[in-house]
Amino acid sequence: MGDWYVQTGHGVRFEWGVTGADRLAPEVGCIVVVDVLSFTTSVTVAVESGMRVFPYRWRDATASTFADQKGAALAVGRRAASASSPWSLSPAALRRAPFTPRLVLPSPNGSTIAASAGDSRVVAGALRNATAVASWLVEQGYGTIDRPVAVIASGERWPDESLRPAMEDLLGAGAVIAALRKRLGDVLSPEAALAAAGFEAMPDVRAAVVASSSGRELIGGGFADDVSVATELDACAAVPVLIDGAFTDLHSVTDRSA
Repeated sequence: MGDWYVQTGHGVRFEWGVTGADRLAPEVGCIVVVDVLSFTTSVTVAVESGMRVFPYRWRDATASTFADQKGAALAVGRRAASASSPWSLSPAALRRAPFTPRLVLPSPNGSTIAASAGDSRVVAGALRNATAVASWLVEQGYGTIDRPVAVIASGERWPDESLRPAMEDLLGAGAVIAALRKRLGDVLSPEAALAAAGFEAMPDVRAAVVASSSGRELIGGGFADDVSVATELDACAAVPVLIDGAFTDLHSVTDRSA
């Protein structure tokens, strides 16, 4: 019996969370991780300023050790940011923080998916850079049946650690997939087509994210600026690609290793 869950025969595929990424990664040439609030949005902000971003799964004592090994600054939790540790998962705070050439950015969702992609190329996608990511993927030859790409909506976690599908990540993934369809035509799996349709049918993406559960949680916690940054549709030309363990902006660089 075949594996019915890897969306074989389609150049552009879509799945949710770490388990979805684990399932599709061996079957595709590239994984696009989408974690709008806020890992991949933060990555876009950091790399467009020239930083290299090392994803890390855990925000614990091991993260500090990992940062020391990489010679990198360590991003802390939103509420733990201070004058001495100004870098955090908050994209708005990262925009204000001083430049550091290397940054470790822990995240239980987006970082974990990036780390689970195996030999597949990994790209950080968001609402901010959806069109730039799609253009780069097509330039590199991804999105065909012979060289498929999987767009992974990270989602959030319920208190019991199960996946909570998050609307903002569905919209971010849909934005990337819709931009791919404009360039590649009908190569989408039904799952990917549904994500693209959700994005295209949303009359006001920013308003939807603001009113979403995740958006309301951040706004209620005093981080409305993070939602504003995350909903800057196509404001960013950066294409963060994971190279030697760090996301680096490759939008203007020929990828000779693909």
